Amino acid sequence: MRAENLILAEQARCIADFAEQCLFNSNIEQKLVLTHLARQLADQGQLLLQAESQCLPISRTVFPSRPALLMPRDMPKRRLDSNEGRAAFFHALAHIEFVAIYLAWDIIYRFPGLPDDFYRDWLRIADEEAQHFELIRQHLLGLGFGYGDLPAHRGLWLHAVDTADDILARLAIVPRCMEARGLDVTPAMMEKLAAIDDQPGLAILKRIYDDEVGHVERGSYWFNTLAEQRGLKPEQCFKNLILNYFKGKPKGPFNREARIIAGFSNNEIDWLEERLHE
Repeated sequence: MRAENLILAEQARCIADFAEQCLFNSNIEQKLVLTHLARQLADQGQLLLQAESQCLPISRTVFPSRPALLMPRDMPKRRLDSNEGRAAFFHALAHIEFVAIYLAWDIIYRFPGLPDDFYRDWLRIADEEAQHFELIRQHLLGLGFGYGDLPAHRGLWLHAVDTADDILARLAIVPRCMEARGLDVTPAMMEKLAAIDDQPGLAILKRIYDDEVGHVERGSYWFNTLAEQRGLKPEQCFKNLILNYFKGKPKGPFNREARIIAGFSNNEIDWLEERLHE
């Protein structure tokens, strides 16, 4: 570990200290090192999991200066049958996984007073998202591009900003809506990579898909648990939050088999499918 990272780690007294260093610092390498270290310390029982101070507002979150961020509608469309097209695909995926590191750290940081297991779950998720980013970034280098060389979209983080004041809204919109969408679309992406014989890229997507099923499942588990603790009916609460926070209609089709494994009920999936036709 580099000296500056070691100093930061020694200054961290609890998980919120690591979160602040990852959320409010644009240094990518530092973010990755500290995320892996925090999980290691937590696994060894050497990290306090309850916050000791008030959190900073989400508006102060710091991202690297590159890539340039565009609205999703402004992103260029590219095909996978060229090197540039594949690079654009993996760059977009790298950015999603990079923002996912922020999302995992922010849910740890922004919502204190939850059970220790909640923070253990999301620290594991932050660590796995960092691993995903590192795998994709390495693959991208093999295509002649670095992370930040191409534009990326800003949409995913805006959902975190919108749900910064309500843990149930955050769980409904981020893991159970936006990340669950990855369960719907990734199998088709894997088929396309298999068709062009990108075996390394295919292996990365398979790893991400398997992990993301578990990430969405944890989102479902904690959504249902916390909703019930508030005396709410989880399924109805989920529907209400989607209607209140999600702009437009959820996109389908839905991977029912994967979503059931990830903690969705058939009733919830039926409702999502009905929303497509309203």
